[in-house]
Amino acid sequence: MKFAAAASVLVVGLIAGGSPAVSATIDLSTWTCAKFRAATKADVGVILAWMDGYYRNENDPPVIDTEKFVANAQKLGEYCAAHPDIGIVTAADEVFAK
Repeated sequence: MKFAAAASVLVVGLIAGGSPAVSATIDLSTWTCAKFRAATKADVGVILAWMDGYYRNENDPPVIDTEKFVANAQKLGEYCAAHPDIGIVTAADEVFAK
């Protein structure tokens, strides 16, 4: 799935010191699931990384669980495939229960 692949690419790229080219600004309040699914791998990776931090509890340890990250990316991708017209933030709220 594209989202799991983007998550994996982001994790590997960041570990290797890469800096993928991404959009200058991403206003998630205007993005639908369809737009998210059509985005570049780089943009998807940045959005998923932001969501990983945003949907954590305030007192969670500063640990990135890459397996959970990829699994969450896949869940969001599957949800968005079934609900293309829903806003990406609403979808993430549903999937990640914030």
